[in-house]
Order: sequence, then structure tokens, then C-alpha cells
Amino acid sequence: MSQTNTQKLIRDTFLDLARALETGRLEDAPGIALSAPGSEHGEDNALQAALQASRNGVNVHYIGSLSHPDLTCHEAQNEAQAHQVMERLLADGTCKGAVAMHYPFPIGVATVGRVPAPATGKPIYLATTTGTAATDRVEAMVRGAVAGIITAKACGVEQPAVGLLNIDGARQAEGILKKLNEQGYPITFAQSARSGGGCVLRGNDVLAGSSDVVVMDSLTGNVIIKMLSAFTSGGIYETTGDGYGPGIGEGYDRLVAIVSRASGAAVVANALSYTAQVAGSPWQDIASAEYRLAYQAGLKALLDELSARRNAPVREEIQAPPQEAVTQDIAGVEVMELEEAVRSLWKKGIYAQSGMGCTGPVVMVSEQNLSRALAALREGGFISG
Repeated sequence: MSQTNTQKLIRDTFLDLARALETGRLEDAPGIALSAPGSEHGEDNALQAALQASRNGVNVHYIGSLSHPDLTCHEAQNEAQAHQVMERLLADGTCKGAVAMHYPFPIGVATVGRVPAPATGKPIYLATTTGTAATDRVEAMVRGAVAGIITAKACGVEQPAVGLLNIDGARQAEGILKKLNEQGYPITFAQSARSGGGCVLRGNDVLAGSSDVVVMDSLTGNVIIKMLSAFTSGGIYETTGDGYGPGIGEGYDRLVAIVSRASGAAVVANALSYTAQVAGSPWQDIASAEYRLAYQAGLKALLDELSARRNAPVREEIQAPPQEAVTQDIAGVEVMELEEAVRSLWKKGIYAQSGMGCTGPVVMVSEQNLSRALAALREGGFISG
């Protein structure tokens, strides 16, 4: 390297350091676009968020009708214009990620939100909060779990602990994820803080942050993140968390994160930092590796099996065995399959009834039939473990 080039490199380095000291960011940080129009709190809310994120080191590209000398600004008078500018900045590589209040993700892509657990302050990744990972609820939760793992790893969580919120579909999703794990896809399962343990989580676990990734369908996730983000304000102004997160999906290479129109400046600023953190990581390589491992472990076959069970022919009439006292509960059966699980035991000559315990649906059998019933339900795929 010539003396002139060396001097130029030294000069440019010191100029970059000087800018970093002045603005809080380095110029080679990945550009993150913010589509500002559309907030229920006015566009100035987004501008203040952009300034806050910029001071925290994010290379913000502000898109809107306002401007500020400390920001890189792109003019747009409304949300439609802002999205056009945002798409251009992403397409030409000026920005490596973006934050918007609305974005039409394709089926197969859903967002992974991040919010601190109220009891501990621990960041938890809510997989998922918007978009649709799959049109089937259980498949969406399985794919959401993978998306949550990808996002947590992109943010530096090497072995994220995964739990599933105790909602419809959780038990079936748990079974598929545990089979994937047994067949070679490494998953660290969380443990509920409640006495029963297990990776199926209660509402208490969300508050306590019992897992790094909490899996649920997007509609449930949307409600959860709204409540955790806005409970201190009465719901009209989101004050806490990092937004609804980036859209993650198989083969999807665009990094767009979502905030609510009710998100306050602090949440929008956090969302910009969250997006910059993912954008600054090899998130696409992480995603490719996770999906490859999942498919090698049999993801497609397990999802095909799920679909086949969904589309099974009309069930045959089965007569219940003679009634007997049922004193033993078997948990872990999905509520949507509860009656079919009971009928499968009847078919084997085991009298059973369906019920609902405090932790969810149960199959009730006699003490003498408990071991046979457990084996039969495992064989039929109604419970795991």
C-alpha cells in the first residue's frame, strides 16, 4: 500500500470514529429503513424513535414527510409512498432491513416479536406475532418454533430454550418437535416453572420468562405482545418491548420487521435496534442451516403425516366398552383430537372418558387400564414421550 493510500485510510478511519462519537453510529453499520407515516401517535413519534435509535448506533434511513439534519431522510407524503421508497432501499442494498407498521408477508412468513418478561426483564422471543407461517395451525406452530430459534440465534442466543404456550395445537406441535429432536434436529426444550414442568407453558411462564422462545400461532402472539407492550398505558400506547419483530420463513431473504400503529417512540426505537441486530448477523445462513437440519430430521414426513390425519376418512362407529370408574387422568392429548383418542381406546377394549383438567384436556381411565391406555395413546400418536 502506497504512503498516500495509507494516509487516506488513516484519515477516513479517524473521520468515521469522529462521526461515531458525534452520532453514536459507524457509517458501515447496516442501513435500517423506517417507514414513518401511519402511526396513531403522529409522525413525530416515529421521528423521535429514529433519532433515539440513531444515537444508540443504528444507521437509520428515515422515510416520511418530516426530516432532521442528524438523520438520512427520504421524502414520502403517505404510507404508500413510504413503502415504495422502502422497497427501493431494500432492493438496491442501501438498507439491509426495514421497520414498518404494515407489510404484506407471503404465506409461510411470520414475525418473531421480542419483549422483556415482566417478572424478570429477560428477553423472550414470541414466535409468532404477525403473518402466517402455514395455513394449518399446528404446522404454523412447528414452523414458528424454527423461526424463533433462527431469530434468537441471530441475536446471539446460542441454544435458545423453546416452550409452547398451552393453546389448541400445542400438544401436537410438541409431539412433532420432539420427534424432530429425536431424529437429529437439535432443540433445547424449556421447562415450565410450574410444578408439572414440561415444555408446554402456562401464562405464568410468559410473565416469568421460563423460555427464550415461546411458540404460539400468530393471532395469539399478536394478543400477547400487545398486552405485554401496552399494559402500563391502558392499551393505547405501547411502551415496552422491541416490536413484533422480523418476518422469518423458509427461503425468505428480505428482512422487514413490524411495529404497531400504537407503538410509542421507545418501542419503535427498540424495533430499529432489534432489526439492526438481526441484519448485522449472518441470519440468512443461520436460517438455511436450521431449515436444512429440520428437513434432514424428517420435517416434511412429519408434516405430511399431520396432514393425512387431518384428512382421514369419516370415522367408523365404535361401541364403548362396559362403563367403569375412571380415576386416572392422562394429559397431553390435543383438544381437537380428544374424542378420537377416547374412541381409539374403546376400539382396544379400554373404557375411557374425556375431560378437562386445570392444565387442559385429559383422557380418564381406570387405574388398572392406565399403563395399557398410555401405550395405546402413544402408539396412536395422541401423546408423546
